[in-house]
Amino acid sequence: MNDTTNPPSDDTAARPEQPARSDEATAAELIVTLGKETAEYKDRLLRPLAEMENLRRRTEREVGDARLYGISAFARDIITVADNMHRALQALDDDPRVKEDASLKPLVDGVDLTERELLNVLEKHGVKRIDPLGQKFDPNRHQAMYEVEDPSVPAGSVIQVVQSGYLIGDRVLRPAMVAVSKGGPKAPPSEPPANDNSGAQ
Repeated sequence: MNDTTNPPSDDTAARPEQPARSDEATAAELIVTLGKETAEYKDRLLRPLAEMENLRRRTEREVGDARLYGISAFARDIITVADNMHRALQALDDDPRVKEDASLKPLVDGVDLTERELLNVLEKHGVKRIDPLGQKFDPNRHQAMYEVEDPSVPAGSVIQVVQSGYLIGDRVLRPAMVAVSKGGPKAPPSEPPANDNSGAQ
């Protein structure tokens, strides 16, 4: 009896390799898909974390600002007391009776001490008096009340302080009221920023 079964051809022997290639392609596609999904989930996770960190920083900044600048209205009222103390000292210094009567000296010393203590307390809470006498006029910190002709002083200089100004933190609580010079030489320009290439030939 003749065996009519045909021996397997080379094509038949190669058939099992085709599913293997298909499995490799499927695995590669699965890896790519999983990689995309992982990146997407990571992005979904990191975005709220970044938002929370931004919120934390913003809240810290707002709390710090509230702590520093929250007393602005109160500080404005208190600096009027400091102004009155300063005026009282000026009046006492200008009064000839104070110089003649030694019994008034403790009064002057007391007022002076009270003013200094008041300024120390204000500074402790972030409020600082600015005295721009002799400085260049700065419209961000000073309010010009009038101009004075003085050729001996550079134009645009503060030559008299009518009322002291105050800062709270880095903000102007009240600008200084000043008299500004005119008619003198131009004020020297501010120093230009340092040139990194100054040593280049």
